[in-house]
Amino acid sequence: MTSTPAPEVVTDPALLAAVEFARAAAREHAGAEVGAHVAVRAEDSASATHLFDAAKPGYRGWRWAVTVAIAAPDDDVTVSEVALMPGPDALVAPPWIPWQDRVRAGDLGVGDLLPTDPDDPRLAPGYAGSDDPEVEALAMEVGLGRVRVLSRLGRLDAADRWQTGEFGPGADMARGAPASCGTCGFYLPVAGSLGAAFGVCGNEISPADGRAVHAGYGCGAHSEAEVEQISPVLVADLIYDDARLDIEAHEAAADEPDPEADEHAAGEPSAESVEQAVAAVAQAEQADEPSGQPESDQQG
Repeated sequence: MTSTPAPEVVTDPALLAAVEFARAAAREHAGAEVGAHVAVRAEDSASATHLFDAAKPGYRGWRWAVTVAIAAPDDDVTVSEVALMPGPDALVAPPWIPWQDRVRAGDLGVGDLLPTDPDDPRLAPGYAGSDDPEVEALAMEVGLGRVRVLSRLGRLDAADRWQTGEFGPGADMARGAPASCGTCGFYLPVAGSLGAAFGVCGNEISPADGRAVHAGYGCGAHSEAEVEQISPVLVADLIYDDARLDIEAHEAAADEPDPEADEHAAGEPSAESVEQAVAAVAQAEQADEPSGQPESDQQG
């Protein structure tokens, strides 16, 4: 059996042609802020909406919408509504989000109250149990009578948040740690099914002290971390004892040549040698000079 399609609704042509009538209605409402005609939108057989650009400061992309209607085919067109509406490119506020959905971690301050939604899927009625045998056993032992407890969804949500958070196995601190929290003596496992992977750090030196940590997290304050003990002062391989001196005497060698004297002798002559050379030259000149007497007299 095939269904019959609904008949197409035909809008009265007088409504689609009432552009100037709609413009006059818009100007009566907004004055000179009415711009050019943009489009006409058929609402049904007896009404249509004409759209005009809004020349209104601060409303870029908005439009004046004038809805016109007609009661019967032979009746006059009338104005049903004039409104300012955003266009496809208009600057509008973001979609409304209820305040309870806008609150994020860290927004709660001192004295603030944050009531929980009665239908919060993270919680389950206390009389229905927590579907965690270990938690139920503990609650019965200490006589707790909580109205609601964490549901399975609530526990999985918390586990995912803690695992990917600041104290999860993927943190920078964990990647540089010598070992994980699961093997640390300061690791305090939590009760219930979350205890398989989560606990609380009890080391005041650790940045995770008092926080819920994943068993794969770790830091440099691990209880079994070992550091090689070396001297903070660099020690040389050769050690000198400055408090005791050994003195050995050496006799000066008289016959040993003086390197400085040799260099001086091989270089410029001394003043004494120059005087001796000058005196020798003078004597030789006197010996060669003639005396003015006959050679026989000189010999006699």
